[in-house]
Amino acid sequence: MTSVREEFREVCRAAGMTTWFGNPGSTELRMLRDWPGDFDYVLALQEASAVGAAAGYAVATGRAALVSLHSAGGVGHALGAVFNAYRDRVPLVVVAGQQTRAMLPTRPFLSADEPAAFPRPYVKWSHQPERAAAVPTALAEAHRVAMTPPRGPIFLSVPEDDWDAEADPVPPRSARTAFTAGPEALREVAEALEAARAPAIVAGPGIDEDGAWAETVALAETLRAAVWAAPMPSRAAFPEDHPLFQGHLPPVRSAVARLLGGNDVVLVIGAPVFTYHVHSDGPFVADGTRVFHVDCDPAAVAWAATGTSVLSTVRAGVAELARLVSPAARPGPPARIRPPVPPLTDPLGAAAVLAVLDRLRPPDAVLVEEAPSHKDAFHERIPVTRRNGYLTTGSGALGWGLPVAVGRAIAGERVICVVGDGSSLYSIQALWTAARRRAPLTVVVLDNRRYEAVSALGRRIGIPAVPGVDLPELDLVSLARGFGFPAERVTRAAELPDALARALDGPRLLDVVVSAGAGSLY
Repeated sequence: MTSVREEFREVCRAAGMTTWFGNPGSTELRMLRDWPGDFDYVLALQEASAVGAAAGYAVATGRAALVSLHSAGGVGHALGAVFNAYRDRVPLVVVAGQQTRAMLPTRPFLSADEPAAFPRPYVKWSHQPERAAAVPTALAEAHRVAMTPPRGPIFLSVPEDDWDAEADPVPPRSARTAFTAGPEALREVAEALEAARAPAIVAGPGIDEDGAWAETVALAETLRAAVWAAPMPSRAAFPEDHPLFQGHLPPVRSAVARLLGGNDVVLVIGAPVFTYHVHSDGPFVADGTRVFHVDCDPAAVAWAATGTSVLSTVRAGVAELARLVSPAARPGPPARIRPPVPPLTDPLGAAAVLAVLDRLRPPDAVLVEEAPSHKDAFHERIPVTRRNGYLTTGSGALGWGLPVAVGRAIAGERVICVVGDGSSLYSIQALWTAARRRAPLTVVVLDNRRYEAVSALGRRIGIPAVPGVDLPELDLVSLARGFGFPAERVTRAAELPDALARALDGPRLLDVVVSAGAGSLY
């Protein structure tokens, strides 16, 4: 007899999911019995941090990662991070414990009443198998669903007595998931781009997800097209030091229409059309601008606000477009003018701190950012120049950045996490996992002692005084050290370069006290 537990682990081995992330509880004990030597359990101190770390690991490896959560309560704690994984299209297999099947009619302690319904709609698939023997087969299906474009999290609830039952054999399966639209659809896009007077590309995170940086650069260079980053992207999609790169579109309808107003054909790749944060009236694009859209997500294609959408995996679709178009004779767009480097003076400004960080950072380090007050300054001062080199939250649910950075560092990458003081506290306990794993992680906290992004957006919509935004007297250094993670604080410009150099030789947290001004938020 092969038990469910043994067959489940064989499915994990075949899928490359031998590193698990979690925070165990009683309903997972039988799942963890006879823990195999070739598996690794990464312990997080809170379930949302487990999901975030798993997501960082999944992005680093290009494979789905498994997260073990504890029944209904643990799933509830984790749902904000599951929401982020869904919006950011990160493949995760989320497995939650459940009370024994025989006890379920009595609604016992720690049971989930409707486990499959709980995480919806922010998972691609959600299931509790009807029979114990079917659990490994359900896992294999879950993995295929998670890895099929658009990728994302799935949820599997497993009653605790299932693990010792006899398993159904799992038939070997494989899936080839790349696809393209019909040739006539891509030819229509190519012909519009070739005939354009001033084409533009809006590059979204789907380019990075599908490994299509080279294809997108080739297409842009062939067309001599201006390239903008899509509003609120979770990943970088184009080298930001390239002469065709124009900057980041803000998540405001009127601003997007204005910035793209000089382009008669706009191609949006791997992003929604468009993501907005604050309301504004007016057209989605200027009169005379035609929009085309290539993405693998049928939902994004269905609700795109304007233009013609083409359903295709990004790399295959862009490669075909690059093959179809001819080199353009038109001049490229004017080079982007970056603002001058701000002086490093007291009191410290975030832009000046980020400029020093850009000068000192290792070129191969992965950047993770969750500093809403300073996102504009980050993009101005720290260009992302390589594939899979930048992550943030595309959904806006805070507490994602720090554990994602931990997961990427556990995968063996050098990681720099730039995070706001408010954002850091949603998942500060992730530092314990980083310390325990000796992860090569540098955390730079831009500490303005408040939720400044909330204040700034309040001012934008005519609310000058917002309650509940001040964060005085936080001691982030003591918090980090309490988790075993080295830390220091900087308050003066003269201290910053040496302190940053020490932090980049980390693991280390550097709490940098900066002035409260956020600069331009949209």
